[in-house]
Amino acid sequence: MSDSLTEPGELFRTTINEYLENLPEAVHTQLYQSPETCLAIFRLLPSLAKFYIMTLLFQDSPVRSSDLSRWIKQPLSAGGNPDVISHRNPNRMYQSESIHRLKALNLLKENKKQITNPTTGRSIQVIAIHLNKSFRDSFRRAIAGTKSLEDTDVDMDSTNTPTPVLEEPHHTGGGLSNLFEDDEKITIPSLDKYCLTKWESILHFMVGSDTRETPSFDVLRLLRFSHLMELPSDRQKREDLDADYDPDFETGRVSYDSLKKMLITQNGFQFLLQPINSQIWAFLLQYLKISETRHMNPVEVLNFIFMLGSLELGEGYPISTLSQTQILMLKDLADYGLIYDPGNKQNKERKYYPTRLATSLTSESTSFNTPAAVMNKEIDNGTSESSLIIETNFKLYCYTTSPLQIAILNLFVHLKARFQNMVTGAITRESVRSALLNGITADQIINYLQSHAHAGMVKMAEEKLAKSMEYETSIGNTAALARLKLEVLPPTVVDQIKLWQLELDRIQAFKGYLYTEFANDMEFERL
Repeated sequence: MSDSLTEPGELFRTTINEYLENLPEAVHTQLYQSPETCLAIFRLLPSLAKFYIMTLLFQDSPVRSSDLSRWIKQPLSAGGNPDVISHRNPNRMYQSESIHRLKALNLLKENKKQITNPTTGRSIQVIAIHLNKSFRDSFRRAIAGTKSLEDTDVDMDSTNTPTPVLEEPHHTGGGLSNLFEDDEKITIPSLDKYCLTKWESILHFMVGSDTRETPSFDVLRLLRFSHLMELPSDRQKREDLDADYDPDFETGRVSYDSLKKMLITQNGFQFLLQPINSQIWAFLLQYLKISETRHMNPVEVLNFIFMLGSLELGEGYPISTLSQTQILMLKDLADYGLIYDPGNKQNKERKYYPTRLATSLTSESTSFNTPAAVMNKEIDNGTSESSLIIETNFKLYCYTTSPLQIAILNLFVHLKARFQNMVTGAITRESVRSALLNGITADQIINYLQSHAHAGMVKMAEEKLAKSMEYETSIGNTAALARLKLEVLPPTVVDQIKLWQLELDRIQAFKGYLYTEFANDMEFERL
């Protein structure tokens, strides 16, 4: 078996897996007391690691570590002889990485035993492996369907989970205030509309477009803390210090009105290109870091986040089952669109409702679309999201109806006209320089244009590449054949965007020191 351990769309290196692996063993032990958390962690593991867990789950006695290798298929040698084993076994490397991740999470425990060989009578050391007892007991309860999972039927392996289909939140009059009048009005379509409107407001604020609802102060503070956005003063201090500048977000000296003036950063633009699931996890990882500074129990925070992935969409759950830390989290998660909290009843009767963004947190489905794609997706005919056409004269045509997509384009394109289902503009030196000065790189712009290119442009590029490969093969020019690559965008546009970035890189500033008033030449030479 072969599987990748790299999560798709994962450009922020601090992933949830790495965060969990860096936690101390004492925290792992507390986390594994929750069946919901065990189920969520199981979903985040690679396939082979899952297989090992299911194999050891009902093994009351330890097994030899060598037995784990019996399920690894040995590849044939280059000559195809089954009796000769290849020295480089990718399956063995995958097994090693899977076991390393299980040990980093303290899921696998090793015991060394001294046994006597019945044939030779010599004493040998054997390494036996067993599952973490806390995890094994909780995970057994999870797959048995006990009430600890809120009576929810959960599939352990959500590989076949259908991709959530979210309708575009149409901005009708009244905003979100009259979306839910009472519990009977809370339906799955209304929750979808609510969560996307909340998340859309955050993305619209990041690209600088007008929004009816500005994100809350805590959301803006998190955007600044995570370096997705920054104040003009932050940028100036960071450039002056020639190092990463960490704003002291907890001082409270920055007002809400000041945070509204923040600008998007390079990381922020990269954030916009990620699938929704990756964006949510990037937000929650930063929230976990902030919760530590607020002296919130990290175990309760993680348990609540993982529990949301096991709840049923459209159902309300009483807050009486939550701890005080988790009750404090309700407002923050509601700001992100992960839950809907009516907040208009007594505590003992009050319920919260997880949205699709929350119930899909631990889903293995990797086909989440970008925010613009989700909001533009037509449920009836399933047509794809916006597509770009770029000409060699730098003119751009984009077929889209999404305000968010148009706002993203406005970061580096000089838009000229907008029609019912299309906008036109041009990539100019001024528009690209404006994006570059905001921290967006030329490669990010090029990658964005390529990923949203019209299907016709992709087809033409593929046909051109096929003809070039056929010609170079016919004349035997292997060197030129190796240099061929798929060029979706016009080469003149790609080269010019890179040249505009080089214009800003011709002079680089570094900190220096000036020494003056030397007594004599010898003193200067000695220095």
